[in-house]
Amino acid sequence: MRSQASADRLRRTLGRADLRAVPESRRAVRELLTHWGTPEQSAVAELLTSELVTNALVHTDDEAVLTATVGPRGLRVEVRDFVSREPRPRLPCTDDGTHGRGLVLVEALADEWGVSTHEVGKSVWFELGADAA
Repeated sequence: MRSQASADRLRRTLGRADLRAVPESRRAVRELLTHWGTPEQSAVAELLTSELVTNALVHTDDEAVLTATVGPRGLRVEVRDFVSREPRPRLPCTDDGTHGRGLVLVEALADEWGVSTHEVGKSVWFELGADAA
């Protein structure tokens, strides 16, 4: 995982199918949020980040790029992959209980979230507002 960080921005390239990137991404977001929000907001940001990273690595079988930015409006986390298939929250979850909950959590806990399409691939993002922190 290649990394670039500043005081208010994080950018990481996540290797293809490298699930070690999930806890490493959570840790990086936690460090980014040291001076932002409450412990609860940081925990939500970590959870949602791990969901987006996991989805990108498991469902695309390709590299992904994680970007997190803290600004006056709050936190924005975006995971870009290079597969055009759009993700969708699924309810009810699958019978085995291990798939289908990630985007449901994002939808429930983020202030805003969405999917932005690119010429090649897409970005799935969420925002947590500064006022919520």
